[in-house]
Amino acid sequence: MPTSHAPATMTGDEIVALSRQHTIFEWSAQGAVDPIPVDRAKGVYFWTPEGKRFLDFNSQLMCVNIGHGDPRVVMAIQEQAAKLPYANPFMATEVRARLGAKLAAITPGDIDCFFFTNGGAEANENAIKAARWYTGRHKILARYRSYHGATAGTITLTGDPRRWAAEPGIPGVVHVPDPYHGIQRGWDPVDDALARLEEVIQLEGAHTIAGFIIEPVTGTNGILVPPDGYLQGVRALCDKYGILLIADEVMSGFGRTGEWFAVDHWGVVPDILTMAKGLTSAYVPLGAVGLRRKVADHFRDKVFAGGLTYNSHPLACAAALATIAVYEEDGLVARARQMGEVMAGLLADLAARHVSVGAVRSIGLFGIAELIRNRQTREPMAPFNGTSPEMAALSRFFRHEGLYTFVRWNTFFANPPLCITDAELREGFEIIDRGLAAADAAVA
Repeated sequence: MPTSHAPATMTGDEIVALSRQHTIFEWSAQGAVDPIPVDRAKGVYFWTPEGKRFLDFNSQLMCVNIGHGDPRVVMAIQEQAAKLPYANPFMATEVRARLGAKLAAITPGDIDCFFFTNGGAEANENAIKAARWYTGRHKILARYRSYHGATAGTITLTGDPRRWAAEPGIPGVVHVPDPYHGIQRGWDPVDDALARLEEVIQLEGAHTIAGFIIEPVTGTNGILVPPDGYLQGVRALCDKYGILLIADEVMSGFGRTGEWFAVDHWGVVPDILTMAKGLTSAYVPLGAVGLRRKVADHFRDKVFAGGLTYNSHPLACAAALATIAVYEEDGLVARARQMGEVMAGLLADLAARHVSVGAVRSIGLFGIAELIRNRQTREPMAPFNGTSPEMAALSRFFRHEGLYTFVRWNTFFANPPLCITDAELREGFEIIDRGLAAADAAVA
């Protein structure tokens, strides 16, 4: 069915100017922000009011997994809004009931009970509260190369530099090293990484630790795909010491890695699983905390001391049900595996032909390239928590050429919608290929 678009009533410059005057942009000094004005989006593309097209190679914030503007989800939202746009969370609705049952069918193991939130940060906030209530312990382990959200608790859980401005944060959070130590040092052997984790558990006192929150595949801190045996070893250590394993699948869930959830690649069942983003493909805000039956049963006769006005919001639940149906009807989880193999080959080709590409990593349609300026020392093209003229130039090139993706520190990401075609994927990599020429020239 052809889609008509009403002409924009504001120019891109007008949208940007008014937005900068009256709104705050996240993680930015406001005088330096230079946002892309967006008028409409469809599939893997979005457009400015003036009609410039961008290939969305990052699924916005790694969240528009099914692509933009899917009419099935739009219709589900419209129909729910016409029938019942809101009911308070002390009430039960059909879409809430059906979504809980559907999530129980696709989440790993015996995770079959869900607390709904507005997004990923609130899901992680409630996950750590549930772990503390269930265990009676206080401490939460988290990794340094991690991002878990920007609320008071989750920014403390976050290990990367976004945490610094919010410190000291909430009490009881203990950060542990990752198996990965940057492009120059690389990866620890699995046994060494697990031994270091167990040492921290012993030094902190296992009886004081409620949970260990972990991104099964780390997202904005590098698309760090754990070596085989690592997640299984973490699961075993948590079992050994009575610690709940909390899997933050906000970014890696819903087909992004080529499975419903990243933990499925390693056959690991977490005690608590958090989700958002791809749950509704970001068409409507929604997050969820999934609990194994033993954890959920704890609250049969004990109060779950948490709540949100928009918990189980009918519009969001309807959007999630429709989105999950799109994953299933279009085979998008399997498609992410298939296209992920193509993308892995394209990333490897970049590494083979460009001296500035020091490493590439991907799993499904979750990918990254790390740039270096020296092949011998493997010095990153930008320092930790910083940028460089070369990385800034690469970012500008991508924007000029109509490719939208994250350029962060010495990396750029490749996280397109799961519906992307072979031709569209290659379109993005052709732009990347040309953009790396300047970076290659900077390599010693």
